[in-house]
Amino acid sequence: MSRTPNRSHARDAAGFSLIELVIVVVIIGIIGAIAVPRMSRGAKGAADSALAGDLRVMRDALELFAVEHGGLYPAGADIDASLLAYSGVRIDDLNATKTATQIYGPYLRAIPKLPVGANKGQAGFTGTAPTATVTGGGWYYNETTGQVLANCKDSETDDAGVPYNTY
Repeated sequence: MSRTPNRSHARDAAGFSLIELVIVVVIIGIIGAIAVPRMSRGAKGAADSALAGDLRVMRDALELFAVEHGGLYPAGADIDASLLAYSGVRIDDLNATKTATQIYGPYLRAIPKLPVGANKGQAGFTGTAPTATVTGGGWYYNETTGQVLANCKDSETDDAGVPYNTY
C-alpha cells in the first residue's frame, strides 16, 4: 500500500504566511525612513556644490577677460555678450564669430543658471547687490571689481547657515 501525500498540507507550505509578508513590509519601511532623508540632504548638498562650481567658473572667466583686456572688466550692460562672444583688444569690440580682430574669447559657452534660492533657474545678471529683497536675475555682477555673487536673499542659506550670497 502506497502512501499518498496530504494535498492540503502541500498547498500551505508553498506560499508565504501573513506574518512573513508583514515583516518584509516593515523592514522595507524602516529602510525607506532611513534612506529618503539622506537622499534629500544629498540633493541639497549637490546644489550647494553646483553653486560654488558655477561661481568659480564665472570668476575665472572674468579674470581671464580682464587679463586679456588690460585689467578692465566687462561693462554691466554687456556682461553676457562679453563672456559669450569673441572680443578684440578693445573691450567693446564683440562679435559672435571669430575674425582677424576678435582674437579673444568666448569665455563661457553659456551663463549658468542659479541652482539655489528664490531666483533658482535664472541665468541673467543684475547690478543690484544681493539683499533681503533682491529679485530678478540669477547673478549679481559688480563691473568695477569683477565680483560675481549668487543673487539670493540674505535669509537663503546652506546647511551650515552660510548665506548663498556670500559664497
